[in-house]
Amino acid sequence: MVTENGAAFDDGARREDGSVDDADRVAYLHEHIAAVERARASGADVRAYVAWTLLDNFEWAEGYRKKFGLVEVEPETLRRVPKASYDWFAQVVHAGGLIP
Repeated sequence: MVTENGAAFDDGARREDGSVDDADRVAYLHEHIAAVERARASGADVRAYVAWTLLDNFEWAEGYRKKFGLVEVEPETLRRVPKASYDWFAQVVHAGGLIP
Protein backbone atom coordinates (compact mmCIF):
# COMPACT_ATOMS: atom_id res chain seq x y z
CA MET A 1 0.00 0.00 0.00
CA VAL A 2 1.35 3.40 -0.99
CA THR A 3 0.11 5.97 1.54
CA GLU A 4 0.37 9.72 1.97
CA ASN A 5 2.01 10.30 -1.40
CA GLY A 6 2.04 13.96 -2.37
CA ALA A 7 4.11 17.08 -2.84
CA ALA A 8 3.86 20.69 -1.68
CA PHE A 9 3.37 23.43 -4.25
CA ASP A 10 2.57 27.17 -4.14
CA ASP A 11 -0.76 26.69 -5.96
CA GLY A 12 -0.79 30.23 -7.35
CA ALA A 13 -2.19 29.57 -10.85
CA ARG A 14 -5.98 29.87 -11.24
CA ARG A 15 -8.54 28.48 -13.67
CA GLU A 16 -11.26 30.67 -15.18
CA ASP A 17 -13.66 29.71 -12.37
CA GLY A 18 -11.13 30.91 -9.76
CA SER A 19 -10.10 27.47 -8.55
CA VAL A 20 -6.49 26.33 -8.42
CA ASP A 21 -4.87 25.10 -11.64
CA ASP A 22 -2.26 22.85 -10.03
CA ALA A 23 -0.79 21.24 -13.14
CA ASP A 24 2.42 20.51 -11.23
CA ARG A 25 0.50 18.37 -8.73
CA VAL A 26 -1.37 16.58 -11.52
CA ALA A 27 1.99 15.79 -13.19
CA TYR A 28 3.42 14.57 -9.88
CA LEU A 29 0.44 12.29 -9.20
CA HIS A 30 0.44 11.07 -12.80
CA GLU A 31 4.10 10.05 -12.58
CA HIS A 32 3.67 8.25 -9.28
CA ILE A 33 0.47 6.43 -10.19
CA ALA A 34 2.07 5.38 -13.49
CA ALA A 35 5.01 3.99 -11.48
CA VAL A 36 2.59 2.02 -9.31
CA GLU A 37 0.88 0.66 -12.44
CA ARG A 38 4.28 -0.40 -13.85
CA ALA A 39 5.22 -2.06 -10.56
CA ARG A 40 1.94 -3.97 -10.48
CA ALA A 41 2.39 -5.05 -14.09
CA SER A 42 5.82 -6.39 -13.09
CA GLY A 43 4.30 -8.43 -10.28
CA ALA A 44 4.50 -6.13 -7.25
CA ASP A 45 1.67 -6.68 -4.77
CA VAL A 46 0.45 -3.08 -4.59
CA ARG A 47 -3.18 -3.04 -3.49
CA ALA A 48 -3.80 0.65 -2.81
CA TYR A 49 -2.56 4.16 -3.51
CA VAL A 50 -3.57 7.04 -1.25
CA ALA A 51 -2.86 10.65 -2.19
CA TRP A 52 -1.70 13.04 0.53
CA THR A 53 -4.02 14.88 1.29
CA LEU A 54 -7.63 15.74 0.47
CA LEU A 55 -7.55 19.20 2.10
CA ASP A 56 -4.86 21.85 2.37
CA ASN A 57 -3.52 21.84 5.90
CA PHE A 58 -0.89 23.35 8.17
CA GLU A 59 2.56 21.85 7.63
CA TRP A 60 5.20 22.13 10.36
CA ALA A 61 8.00 23.21 8.03
CA GLU A 62 5.97 25.39 5.62
CA GLY A 63 2.96 26.59 7.61
CA TYR A 64 0.23 27.49 5.11
CA ARG A 65 2.67 28.71 2.40
CA LYS A 66 2.93 25.40 0.56
CA LYS A 67 -0.15 23.35 -0.24
CA PHE A 68 -0.57 19.58 -0.39
CA GLY A 69 -4.32 19.13 -0.80
CA LEU A 70 -6.50 18.18 -3.72
CA VAL A 71 -9.02 20.68 -2.34
CA GLU A 72 -8.18 24.27 -1.45
CA VAL A 73 -9.36 25.60 1.91
CA GLU A 74 -9.90 29.35 1.65
CA PRO A 75 -8.33 30.77 4.84
CA GLU A 76 -10.82 33.64 5.24
CA THR A 77 -14.04 31.63 4.86
CA LEU A 78 -12.85 27.99 5.23
CA ARG A 79 -14.76 27.28 2.01
CA ARG A 80 -13.53 24.17 0.20
CA VAL A 81 -12.77 24.50 -3.52
CA PRO A 82 -11.73 21.44 -5.57
CA LYS A 83 -8.49 21.94 -7.51
CA ALA A 84 -7.63 20.63 -10.99
CA SER A 85 -5.80 17.75 -9.26
CA TYR A 86 -9.04 16.80 -7.50
CA ASP A 87 -10.87 16.57 -10.84
CA TRP A 88 -8.01 14.57 -12.38
CA PHE A 89 -7.74 12.20 -9.41
CA ALA A 90 -11.52 11.63 -9.51
CA GLN A 91 -11.16 10.51 -13.15
CA VAL A 92 -8.44 8.04 -12.11
CA VAL A 93 -10.63 6.63 -9.34
CA HIS A 94 -13.65 6.32 -11.63
CA ALA A 95 -11.48 4.53 -14.22
CA GLY A 96 -10.58 1.91 -11.61
CA GLY A 97 -7.13 3.33 -10.92
CA LEU A 98 -6.08 3.55 -14.56
CA ILE A 99 -4.58 6.82 -15.71
CA PRO A 100 -6.83 8.58 -18.27
